[in-house]
Amino acid sequence: MVQWLDGLQQRSRAAGFVIAVVYKYIDDQGGYLAALITYYAFVSLFPLLLLLTTTLGVVLAGHPDLQQQVLETAVSQFPVIGQQLGQPQQLSGGTVAVVVGIAGALYGGLGVGVAVQNAMDTVWAVPKHRRPDPIRGRVRSLALLLVLGSAAIATTALAAIGRSAEFLGSWGKAGCVVAAVVINAAICLIAFRVTTTRKLTVRQLLPGAAVAAAVWQLLQWFGAAYVTRTVTTASAINAVFAVVLGLLAFLFLISVTLVMCAQINVVRVERLYPRALLTVFTDDVELTPADRRTYARKARAEQAKGFETIRVSYEEDADEGR
Repeated sequence: MVQWLDGLQQRSRAAGFVIAVVYKYIDDQGGYLAALITYYAFVSLFPLLLLLTTTLGVVLAGHPDLQQQVLETAVSQFPVIGQQLGQPQQLSGGTVAVVVGIAGALYGGLGVGVAVQNAMDTVWAVPKHRRPDPIRGRVRSLALLLVLGSAAIATTALAAIGRSAEFLGSWGKAGCVVAAVVINAAICLIAFRVTTTRKLTVRQLLPGAAVAAAVWQLLQWFGAAYVTRTVTTASAINAVFAVVLGLLAFLFLISVTLVMCAQINVVRVERLYPRALLTVFTDDVELTPADRRTYARKARAEQAKGFETIRVSYEEDADEGR
Protein backbone atom coordinates (compact mmCIF):
# COMPACT_ATOMS: atom_id res chain seq x y z
CA MET A 1 0.00 0.00 0.00
CA VAL A 2 2.79 2.43 0.91
CA GLN A 3 4.65 1.67 -2.32
CA TRP A 4 1.45 2.19 -4.30
CA LEU A 5 0.81 5.54 -2.60
CA ASP A 6 4.42 6.56 -3.13
CA GLY A 7 4.23 5.78 -6.84
CA LEU A 8 0.89 7.58 -7.10
CA GLN A 9 2.14 10.82 -5.53
CA GLN A 10 5.34 10.73 -7.59
CA ARG A 11 3.35 10.44 -10.80
CA SER A 12 1.01 13.27 -9.80
CA ARG A 13 2.71 16.60 -10.35
CA ALA A 14 0.39 18.51 -8.00
CA ALA A 15 0.52 15.97 -5.17
CA GLY A 16 4.27 15.54 -5.54
CA PHE A 17 4.80 19.29 -5.43
CA VAL A 18 2.68 19.80 -2.29
CA ILE A 19 4.38 16.92 -0.48
CA ALA A 20 7.80 18.23 -1.51
CA VAL A 21 7.00 21.68 -0.09
CA VAL A 22 5.90 20.17 3.23
CA TYR A 23 8.96 17.89 3.39
CA LYS A 24 11.29 20.80 2.56
CA TYR A 25 9.68 22.76 5.40
CA ILE A 26 10.35 19.83 7.74
CA ASP A 27 13.93 19.36 6.50
CA ASP A 28 14.73 23.03 7.16
CA GLN A 29 13.06 22.96 10.60
CA GLY A 30 10.67 25.62 9.39
CA GLY A 31 8.78 25.67 12.70
CA TYR A 32 11.88 26.88 14.53
CA LEU A 33 12.60 29.49 11.86
CA ALA A 34 9.01 30.75 12.15
CA ALA A 35 9.19 30.77 15.96
CA LEU A 36 12.26 33.03 15.89
CA ILE A 37 10.51 35.47 13.55
CA THR A 38 7.44 35.38 15.83
CA TYR A 39 9.50 36.24 18.92
CA TYR A 40 11.04 39.37 17.44
CA ALA A 41 7.74 40.42 15.85
CA PHE A 42 5.99 40.11 19.21
CA VAL A 43 8.75 42.09 20.97
CA SER A 44 8.61 44.91 18.41
CA LEU A 45 4.82 45.19 18.07
CA PHE A 46 3.96 46.90 21.36
CA PRO A 47 6.84 49.44 21.19
CA LEU A 48 5.70 50.23 17.64
CA LEU A 49 2.15 50.81 18.89
CA LEU A 50 3.49 52.98 21.70
CA LEU A 51 5.55 55.01 19.23
CA LEU A 52 2.61 55.25 16.80
CA THR A 53 0.11 56.50 19.37
CA THR A 54 2.57 59.04 20.78
CA THR A 55 3.42 60.32 17.30
CA LEU A 56 -0.25 60.58 16.36
CA GLY A 57 -0.89 62.52 19.55
CA VAL A 58 1.65 65.12 18.44
CA VAL A 59 1.02 65.24 14.70
CA LEU A 60 -2.79 65.09 14.92
CA ALA A 61 -3.23 67.15 18.06
CA GLY A 62 -6.71 68.62 18.09
CA HIS A 63 -8.07 65.97 15.72
CA PRO A 64 -9.01 63.07 17.99
CA ASP A 65 -11.42 61.52 15.48
CA LEU A 66 -8.79 61.36 12.75
CA GLN A 67 -6.25 60.10 15.25
CA GLN A 68 -8.61 57.31 16.32
CA GLN A 69 -9.40 56.36 12.73
CA VAL A 70 -5.74 56.11 11.68
CA LEU A 71 -4.85 54.07 14.75
CA GLU A 72 -7.78 51.69 14.37
CA THR A 73 -6.93 51.14 10.71
CA ALA A 74 -3.29 50.39 11.54
CA VAL A 75 -4.20 48.06 14.40
CA SER A 76 -6.77 46.29 12.24
CA GLN A 77 -3.84 44.77 10.33
CA PHE A 78 -3.51 42.60 13.47
CA PRO A 79 -7.16 41.78 14.19
CA VAL A 80 -6.42 39.73 17.31
CA ILE A 81 -5.58 42.90 19.26
CA GLY A 82 -7.94 45.22 17.41
CA GLN A 83 -10.42 46.45 20.01
CA GLN A 84 -8.20 45.65 23.01
CA LEU A 85 -5.55 48.22 22.08
CA GLY A 86 -7.53 50.45 19.82
CA GLN A 87 -7.75 53.46 22.18
CA PRO A 88 -4.94 56.01 21.81
CA GLN A 89 -5.06 56.98 25.47
CA GLN A 90 -4.23 53.41 26.50
CA LEU A 91 -0.82 53.59 24.87
CA SER A 92 0.55 57.09 25.07
CA GLY A 93 3.26 59.07 26.73
CA GLY A 94 5.84 61.79 26.29
CA THR A 95 9.58 61.68 25.77
CA VAL A 96 9.99 58.42 27.68
CA ALA A 97 7.41 56.72 25.48
CA VAL A 98 9.19 57.90 22.33
CA VAL A 99 12.59 56.68 23.58
CA VAL A 100 11.20 53.33 24.72
CA GLY A 101 9.19 52.95 21.53
CA ILE A 102 12.16 53.69 19.27
CA ALA A 103 14.52 51.41 21.22
CA GLY A 104 12.05 48.53 21.40
CA ALA A 105 10.97 48.92 17.80
CA LEU A 106 14.57 48.96 16.56
CA TYR A 107 15.53 45.93 18.63
CA GLY A 108 12.51 43.91 17.56
CA GLY A 109 12.41 45.23 14.00
CA LEU A 110 16.07 44.56 13.31
CA GLY A 111 15.66 41.18 14.97
CA VAL A 112 12.77 40.39 12.65
CA GLY A 113 14.87 41.38 9.66
CA VAL A 114 17.81 39.21 10.72
CA ALA A 115 15.50 36.27 11.53
CA VAL A 116 13.81 36.54 8.13
CA GLN A 117 17.20 36.74 6.39
CA ASN A 118 18.34 33.62 8.24
CA ALA A 119 15.13 31.82 7.29
CA MET A 120 15.34 32.79 3.61
CA ASP A 121 19.04 31.87 3.32
CA THR A 122 18.27 28.57 5.03
CA VAL A 123 15.43 27.60 2.71
CA TRP A 124 17.49 28.61 -0.35
CA ALA A 125 20.50 26.68 1.02
CA VAL A 126 22.84 29.67 0.75
CA PRO A 127 26.32 28.63 2.02
CA LYS A 128 27.17 30.23 5.34
CA HIS A 129 30.25 32.01 4.00
CA ARG A 130 28.03 33.91 1.53
CA ARG A 131 25.53 35.11 4.13
CA PRO A 132 25.73 38.68 5.50
CA ASP A 133 27.85 39.29 8.57
CA PRO A 134 26.10 40.61 11.74
CA ILE A 135 26.65 44.27 10.79
CA ARG A 136 25.62 44.04 7.15
CA GLY A 137 22.68 41.87 8.12
CA ARG A 138 21.31 44.58 10.42
CA VAL A 139 21.93 47.31 7.85
CA ARG A 140 19.90 45.31 5.34
CA SER A 141 17.24 44.81 8.00
CA LEU A 142 17.02 48.58 8.53
CA ALA A 143 16.65 49.18 4.80
CA LEU A 144 13.99 46.47 4.67
CA LEU A 145 12.08 48.12 7.54
CA LEU A 146 12.06 51.46 5.72
CA VAL A 147 10.79 49.93 2.49
CA LEU A 148 8.16 47.72 4.11
CA GLY A 149 7.11 50.53 6.45
CA SER A 150 6.35 52.76 3.47
CA ALA A 151 4.39 49.96 1.81
CA ALA A 152 2.50 49.29 5.05
CA ILE A 153 1.44 52.94 5.16
CA ALA A 154 -0.05 52.55 1.69
CA THR A 155 -1.89 49.40 2.77
CA THR A 156 -3.20 51.14 5.88
CA ALA A 157 -4.43 54.12 3.87
CA LEU A 158 -6.19 51.80 1.43
CA ALA A 159 -7.81 49.90 4.28
CA ALA A 160 -8.99 53.20 5.78
CA ILE A 161 -10.63 54.16 2.49
CA GLY A 162 -12.34 50.80 2.27
CA ARG A 163 -13.65 51.00 5.84
CA SER A 164 -14.83 54.60 5.85
CA ALA A 165 -16.12 55.21 2.32
CA GLU A 166 -19.66 53.92 2.19
CA PHE A 167 -20.18 55.40 -1.26
CA LEU A 168 -17.86 52.81 -2.81
CA GLY A 169 -20.47 50.08 -2.64
CA SER A 170 -19.79 46.36 -2.64
CA TRP A 171 -17.82 46.42 -5.89
CA GLY A 172 -15.69 49.32 -4.70
CA LYS A 173 -14.90 47.57 -1.43
CA ALA A 174 -14.05 44.39 -3.32
CA GLY A 175 -11.70 46.45 -5.45
CA CYS A 176 -10.04 47.78 -2.30
CA VAL A 177 -9.54 44.21 -1.07
CA VAL A 178 -7.99 43.20 -4.39
CA ALA A 179 -5.75 46.25 -4.32
CA ALA A 180 -4.69 45.42 -0.75
CA VAL A 181 -3.82 41.86 -1.79
CA VAL A 182 -1.77 43.20 -4.71
CA ILE A 183 0.11 45.60 -2.41
CA ASN A 184 0.71 42.82 0.13
CA ALA A 185 1.99 40.59 -2.67
CA ALA A 186 4.42 43.35 -3.65
CA ILE A 187 5.52 43.64 -0.01
CA CYS A 188 6.14 39.89 0.20
CA LEU A 189 7.96 39.97 -3.12
CA ILE A 190 10.28 42.72 -1.87
CA ALA A 191 10.81 40.86 1.40
CA PHE A 192 11.68 37.61 -0.41
CA ARG A 193 14.11 39.39 -2.72
CA VAL A 194 15.83 41.67 -0.20
CA THR A 195 16.25 39.09 2.57
CA THR A 196 17.84 36.43 0.36
CA THR A 197 21.54 36.64 -0.49
CA ARG A 198 20.98 34.64 -3.66
CA LYS A 199 20.08 36.67 -6.75
CA LEU A 200 16.52 35.83 -7.75
CA THR A 201 14.13 37.21 -10.35
CA VAL A 202 10.61 38.50 -9.83
CA ARG A 203 9.24 35.59 -11.84
CA GLN A 204 10.93 33.09 -9.52
CA LEU A 205 9.51 34.73 -6.39
CA LEU A 206 6.06 35.79 -7.57
CA PRO A 207 4.13 32.52 -6.91
CA GLY A 208 5.11 32.35 -3.24
CA ALA A 209 4.49 36.08 -2.77
CA ALA A 210 1.00 35.81 -4.28
CA VAL A 211 0.08 32.87 -2.04
CA ALA A 212 1.45 34.69 1.03
CA ALA A 213 -0.63 37.79 0.25
CA ALA A 214 -3.81 35.74 -0.17
CA VAL A 215 -3.21 33.84 3.08
CA TRP A 216 -2.49 37.12 4.90
CA GLN A 217 -5.87 38.48 3.80
CA LEU A 218 -7.61 35.30 4.95
CA LEU A 219 -5.83 35.47 8.32
CA GLN A 220 -7.09 39.02 8.79
CA TRP A 221 -10.67 38.00 8.07
CA PHE A 222 -10.62 34.91 10.30
CA GLY A 223 -8.69 36.79 12.98
CA ALA A 224 -11.41 39.43 13.10
CA ALA A 225 -14.05 36.71 13.39
CA TYR A 226 -12.06 35.10 16.21
CA VAL A 227 -11.97 38.39 18.14
CA THR A 228 -15.67 39.01 17.65
CA ARG A 229 -16.80 35.56 18.79
CA THR A 230 -14.23 34.68 21.45
CA VAL A 231 -12.11 37.45 22.92
CA THR A 232 -14.82 40.07 23.23
CA THR A 233 -17.12 37.68 25.11
CA ALA A 234 -14.49 36.55 27.63
CA SER A 235 -14.04 37.90 31.12
CA ALA A 236 -11.45 40.60 31.82
CA ILE A 237 -8.77 38.18 33.04
CA ASN A 238 -9.43 35.62 30.33
CA ALA A 239 -9.47 38.36 27.70
CA VAL A 240 -5.91 39.38 28.61
CA PHE A 241 -4.62 35.84 28.16
CA ALA A 242 -6.72 35.42 25.02
CA VAL A 243 -5.24 38.56 23.48
CA VAL A 244 -1.64 37.62 24.27
CA LEU A 245 -1.95 33.99 23.20
CA GLY A 246 -4.09 34.91 20.22
CA LEU A 247 -1.54 37.50 19.10
CA LEU A 248 1.30 34.98 19.45
CA ALA A 249 -0.68 32.43 17.47
CA PHE A 250 -1.53 35.02 14.80
CA LEU A 251 2.10 36.12 14.43
CA PHE A 252 3.24 32.50 14.33
CA LEU A 253 0.76 31.71 11.56
CA ILE A 254 2.07 34.69 9.59
CA SER A 255 5.66 33.50 10.10
CA VAL A 256 4.80 29.94 9.11
CA THR A 257 3.06 31.27 5.99
CA LEU A 258 6.12 33.35 5.09
CA VAL A 259 8.50 30.39 5.44
CA MET A 260 6.15 27.94 3.72
CA CYS A 261 5.57 30.28 0.77
CA ALA A 262 9.32 30.72 0.43
CA GLN A 263 9.54 26.93 0.23
CA ILE A 264 7.04 27.02 -2.65
CA ASN A 265 9.47 29.18 -4.61
CA VAL A 266 12.48 27.01 -3.74
CA VAL A 267 10.82 23.71 -4.67
CA ARG A 268 9.55 25.19 -7.91
CA VAL A 269 12.80 26.88 -8.98
CA GLU A 270 15.13 24.03 -7.97
CA ARG A 271 12.67 21.30 -9.05
CA LEU A 272 12.91 19.55 -5.70
CA TYR A 273 9.95 17.28 -6.42
CA PRO A 274 8.73 14.58 -6.30
CA ARG A 275 10.15 13.27 -3.03
CA ALA A 276 10.01 9.71 -1.70
CA LEU A 277 6.95 9.36 0.51
CA LEU A 278 8.84 7.97 3.54
CA THR A 279 12.08 9.92 3.14
CA VAL A 280 11.54 12.05 6.25
CA PHE A 281 10.62 9.04 8.38
CA THR A 282 13.20 6.33 7.68
CA ASP A 283 16.52 5.50 5.99
CA ASP A 284 14.98 2.39 4.45
CA VAL A 285 13.85 4.25 1.35
CA GLU A 286 14.87 4.64 -2.27
CA LEU A 287 15.77 8.28 -2.75
CA THR A 288 14.45 10.16 -5.75
CA PRO A 289 16.67 12.60 -7.67
CA ALA A 290 14.84 15.42 -5.88
CA ASP A 291 15.71 13.84 -2.51
CA ARG A 292 19.37 13.69 -3.48
CA ARG A 293 19.42 17.31 -4.64
CA THR A 294 17.67 18.45 -1.47
CA TYR A 295 20.05 16.68 0.91
CA ALA A 296 23.13 17.68 -1.10
CA ARG A 297 22.08 21.35 -1.08
CA LYS A 298 21.44 21.22 2.66
CA ALA A 299 24.90 19.74 3.31
CA ARG A 300 26.67 22.28 1.10
CA ALA A 301 24.84 25.11 2.87
CA GLU A 302 27.02 24.35 5.90
CA GLN A 303 30.11 25.58 4.03
CA ALA A 304 31.55 28.10 6.49
CA LYS A 305 34.55 29.29 4.43
CA GLY A 306 35.01 29.94 0.75
CA PHE A 307 38.06 27.66 0.62
CA GLU A 308 36.17 24.81 2.31
CA THR A 309 34.91 21.97 0.09
CA ILE A 310 31.95 19.73 0.91
CA ARG A 311 31.27 16.62 -1.14
CA VAL A 312 28.10 14.56 -0.80
CA SER A 313 27.88 10.86 -1.66
CA TYR A 314 25.53 8.01 -0.86
CA GLU A 315 26.31 4.44 0.07
CA GLU A 316 24.46 3.01 -2.91
CA ASP A 317 26.61 5.16 -5.19
CA ALA A 318 29.73 3.65 -3.65
CA ASP A 319 28.29 0.14 -3.98
CA GLU A 320 27.51 0.69 -7.66
CA GLY A 321 31.07 1.88 -8.28
CA ARG A 322 32.63 -1.34 -6.95
